[in-house]
Amino acid sequence: MKQRKVPLRKCVACQQMMAKRELIRVVRTPDGQIAIDLSGKKSGRGAYLCGKLSCFKLAKKSKALDRALKLPVGIDIYDRLEADFVRVEDEYLATRDELYDDADDAHGQ
Repeated sequence: MKQRKVPLRKCVACQQMMAKRELIRVVRTPDGQIAIDLSGKKSGRGAYLCGKLSCFKLAKKSKALDRALKLPVGIDIYDRLEADFVRVEDEYLATRDELYDDADDAHGQ
């Protein structure tokens, strides 16, 4: 069976290339809202961050999301995103672990 190509994305904070499903997507929707997109399928311009709070804080300090989303992101939005990031971090890690378990099962490992 042919192996599928794994899509890679770069964390906007630490600049590390990783598999898309290992990163958390922050999206700017067509109506200008900025939110965390765990499904990775919401429409709009996306930026990817590692699942680590330290990467989020680095992105906040360097205003990496401003550049990636091509929109000035206010401090209040960064604070709201940080609270959301902490809240969804456990959910994200559990989902990522399930994906790896499913991938291992599919490959017979």
